[in-house]
Amino acid sequence: MVSKAILRYTRLSPRKFRLIIPLIKGKRAEEAIAILTAVKKKASGIGIDLLKSAIANAKVKNQGIDTSALYISKMIADPGPMLKRFRAASMGRASMIHKHTSHLTVELDMIKTETPVAPENKAKKPFNIKKTQAHTSVKKEVKKPKIHKK
Repeated sequence: MVSKAILRYTRLSPRKFRLIIPLIKGKRAEEAIAILTAVKKKASGIGIDLLKSAIANAKVKNQGIDTSALYISKMIADPGPMLKRFRAASMGRASMIHKHTSHLTVELDMIKTETPVAPENKAKKPFNIKKTQAHTSVKKEVKKPKIHKK
């Protein structure tokens, strides 16, 4: 994790924000901002601001970092506290309205460009399983009934 940005108590339900997470998770940060500008949802505007904040946090935390090498490693939308309001209903009753809030988290990480390392040729040890009567199939001799002819 290179940088992190958290936005708390956002007046948007986490369910609505989770619609845009699969679109940008795993993508480069700059590419994700470009994708979110094309999405017509309230969550996309909030997501752009959150990504810009995470990029700025990365610049401050790591001086001289290449921001084009940052990608979204983790993006979470957790529920926050609900605002409870009432609306008039029929026959003098009141019905409850829940106004959802959410806590949004974005983590950026560097794209790793390591060369692949050849796996070591180690002989794998066979699995030792103790055979018991429960595990082995034992053939039982079945005696045929004798038929007496008179």
